[in-house]
Amino acid sequence: KVDQQIVSDRAHGFPGAALLIVKDGKVIKQNVYGYRLKYDLNSAKLLAHPQALQCNTIFDLASNTKMYATNYALMHLVYQGKLDVSKPISYYLPQYSGCDSHKECRSTRTVRDLLSHSAGYTANLQLFSPKSIAKLGSGLYTQNRALTESIVITKLPFSGPRGGKPLYSDVDFILLGILIEKISGMRLDDYVSQEIYQPLDLKYTVYNPLFHGFKQSACAATEILGNTRGGSVNFPNLRTTPIQCQVHDENAYYSMGGIAGHAGLFSNLGDLAVLTQVMLNHGIYGKVRLWDEATEALFLQANPLDETYALGWRLAGSQHNYALFGTHASSSAYGHSGWTGTLTLIDPQYNLIIVLLSNKKHSLYNPNTEKFAGDTFATGTYHHIIDLIYQSIVKSRTSN
Repeated sequence: KVDQQIVSDRAHGFPGAALLIVKDGKVIKQNVYGYRLKYDLNSAKLLAHPQALQCNTIFDLASNTKMYATNYALMHLVYQGKLDVSKPISYYLPQYSGCDSHKECRSTRTVRDLLSHSAGYTANLQLFSPKSIAKLGSGLYTQNRALTESIVITKLPFSGPRGGKPLYSDVDFILLGILIEKISGMRLDDYVSQEIYQPLDLKYTVYNPLFHGFKQSACAATEILGNTRGGSVNFPNLRTTPIQCQVHDENAYYSMGGIAGHAGLFSNLGDLAVLTQVMLNHGIYGKVRLWDEATEALFLQANPLDETYALGWRLAGSQHNYALFGTHASSSAYGHSGWTGTLTLIDPQYNLIIVLLSNKKHSLYNPNTEKFAGDTFATGTYHHIIDLIYQSIVKSRTSN
């Protein structure tokens, strides 16, 4: 039924998807469907012969970067005793100081506030756009990584007080990426490569894949007309043709050089099978230990004001409140989604991993609905596919 649904979506215009299911430590399904590229990279016209996805195709993980780069790095640092999430951010970043015009002060914010999306930062940050960022104040526009870090650390205002119900913000994880760099003395991409991906022998999990020996054809493409949203958006240095093997996220690409704590990581099914299994193994894979069970439990503790938030991770919740996980995931299930069309779900109760990678944004954009065509399919909304998988597993368990 899963195959039927995704194949049907593909036949009706959905670009492409890759699906991995791991049960009890074994890969029980690994399939790709559709195309990694449907539109010409120069003209943006529909290709007569689209390029098919392969099992090793790498995808722009978008906000799954928050988990498999930033959160993994932070969990590793906590385990090593180099980071205490209860400490003020300024303990690790002394320049993170001062107050904004509303007397909201950086000195009161802790690392935990960032991880729980409760530091009070805006949900919609567009540092790369002079017109958009001007709404938050002057002197905040940047398309330079060093300047971006300086602005985020010292000038970016808050949109509200700290604490309270979580407000999902990329700013939190941009700052956490900077924090990792400060503690480790390494650039974020170098740190996660050296400390996490290389020890796990991962070959396809990288930032800026074109700088690491990958050709464009190795990646699933994203938006057709660059970052223009169908021609409705304009700002300096705007990309206007299909994006492939470059991070789609505008803050990551234009303002952070492709390397950021909130977005920029690329990976594929095989590598994510390992990365997700590390969580089910409580930080261990083979002879590699990245953290212990206590560290993992700390990061998976539900926020008392919104049970779908932990530290970085998103949780299913007792009432299936995180809708992307469907209606059958256990209350202990956790994971994350990514704007480009990626979802990972890890369910300890079922000893189950589901990774659904898609390039749903590689489709036509409707300015009236502000949605891409790929957003409207079952494969693009995730939860129906997740439900079909769980229904199959529950049926199988019952019959056994």
